Amino acid sequence: MKVHLVDGTYELFRHYFGAPSHITSEGYEVGATRAVLASMFSLLEQGATHVGIATDHVIPSFRNELYDGYKDGSDIDPEIQSQFHILEDLLEAAGFVIFPMIEYEADDALASAAKRANMDQRVDQVVICTPDKDLGQCLTPDHKIVQYDRRKKLLMNYEFIIEKFGIPPESIPDYLGLMGDTADGFPGLQGWGAKSSSSVLAVYSHIESIPDDPEKWEVSVRGANKLATTLKENRNLALLFRDIATLRYEAPTFGSIDELHWEGTGSDFFQIAEKLEATRLIERAEQLAKTR
Repeated sequence: MKVHLVDGTYELFRHYFGAPSHITSEGYEVGATRAVLASMFSLLEQGATHVGIATDHVIPSFRNELYDGYKDGSDIDPEIQSQFHILEDLLEAAGFVIFPMIEYEADDALASAAKRANMDQRVDQVVICTPDKDLGQCLTPDHKIVQYDRRKKLLMNYEFIIEKFGIPPESIPDYLGLMGDTADGFPGLQGWGAKSSSSVLAVYSHIESIPDDPEKWEVSVRGANKLATTLKENRNLALLFRDIATLRYEAPTFGSIDELHWEGTGSDFFQIAEKLEATRLIERAEQLAKTR
């Protein structure tokens, strides 16, 4: 059995900027929402059987309490924001299991669901469908948990992360803690970029293991003295950023892996799809139901 876990929030943004706009007769923009469901039907048509979709029901999370500058959704286009809950309703009606996050984030849900699914002996592989580098920390050496960028058709496993970032998946939170993640709203430490962070962490793995004295560093890095001083003076801040970048595995997702098996659309799907003027999606749902 293969389990597919999809980043629904990412899919909504991806299709908002890539799919045609569609404004219903009632004046609602639903182009991205319809495109996401079409993409999920494509996943089923390609052979997926067990699917879970994580969404950010609200944007602020517990991380906003950890750091004031963390993303809060205030810069999101209202046309995207307005489709968040519509998307959840449509996907649920279409028969998919949704993990709508409030305290946690969609990434936490993906990490939690991946860990839970991996514990089931019937599961051969868990495929986390998102390009987000944060999820790299979940990948396992035995390739039971992998990551897949559906847009680029790129499969990422444990070795891929090492080759791309120069560090193992376990060090991804430390890597982000040092260099920051502007997309999520935390800057990292001044002077620490991708190259210096990966070079040092390739030797020391974690922030707390990096010596204060650059003379003791077992790696040659340009500007080591300045980097070491910055780290010494801001180590607690780097550890805070690492904590922010560390995914949580206790987010609420599903009880049994059997819940993720797609059994067909719900009784309210056709009504919701018609309201979104998604005739073609209704036809695809009917065709998929015949193959199950």
